[in-house]
Amino acid sequence: MGLVVNHLVVLLPVLNEALGLRWVLERLPTDELVTRNYRTSVLVVDGHSTDGSMSVADEHGVQVLVQTEAGKGSAIRQGFERALAMNADVVVMLDADGTYAPGDMIRLVDRLEQWDVVIGDRLGGRIDDGAMTRLNFVGNHLLTWTATALYGHTTLDLCSGYWAMTASAITRMKLNSVSFELEAEMYASMVHHRVSFGYVPIRYSVRLGEAKLGSTADGWEILRKLITRKVFPTPAR
Repeated sequence: MGLVVNHLVVLLPVLNEALGLRWVLERLPTDELVTRNYRTSVLVVDGHSTDGSMSVADEHGVQVLVQTEAGKGSAIRQGFERALAMNADVVVMLDADGTYAPGDMIRLVDRLEQWDVVIGDRLGGRIDDGAMTRLNFVGNHLLTWTATALYGHTTLDLCSGYWAMTASAITRMKLNSVSFELEAEMYASMVHHRVSFGYVPIRYSVRLGEAKLGSTADGWEILRKLITRKVFPTPAR
C-alpha cells in the first residue's frame, strides 16, 4: 500500500492585511508538513480588501474566497465550508496579521494524534512587548476564567485565533457567529458536542497593520455568546 497523504488547508481570514499576509505566506512550514505526510493548500477568505491583499494572494498562487457576509466569524464559517468541499483532512486557521508564528502550526498539528482540536495558548506562552494591551490582557483572562466557570471545562485561552482541527471536528461544531465571538462559540460547541481539545503554548507578536478588535464592545459580544450558547447549545437555523 502507498503512503497515506493527508490534505491540510491553511485558512486565513483577510481584510486589508497585505503586510501581514505576505509575512505569513512566506513563512508557512510546508516542507516540515511534507515530512509529516501533509499536502498543504492555502485558502484566503477575503472581506473585500482594498489595500493590495489580493495582489499578494495572487503572487503566491493561493486560493481566494470572497466573503458574502461581513465579519471574521462569517469568514471562518464560509472558509470551513470551502475547506470541507476541498476534502481537507485537517484545517489550520490563524490570523494573517503577523501575530501568530506560522511555524508554530507544526506543534499544533503534531498533537492532533491526541485531540480532535489543538489551540494555540497565548496566555500560557510568550507574549511579545506591545503585542497585547493591558486592557486586552486582563479582558482575555477574565473571559477565559468565565468560560471555564460557566461550562465546567477548562479553557486556557478562550480568544486565541490559532487552531488546528480535524475535518470531523468541524462538522460536529454548530456555529452562527458573525464577528470576533467565533472562538468562544467554537469552545462552547466543542464542550456541548464532546469534541476533544487541548492547548499548546505559542508566541504572540505585535501585529502588522491596524488593529480591528475593539476591546470593550467585542468583549461584551463574546460574553453574550458564551451565555447564549450555555442556554441554547445549538444555534437556530
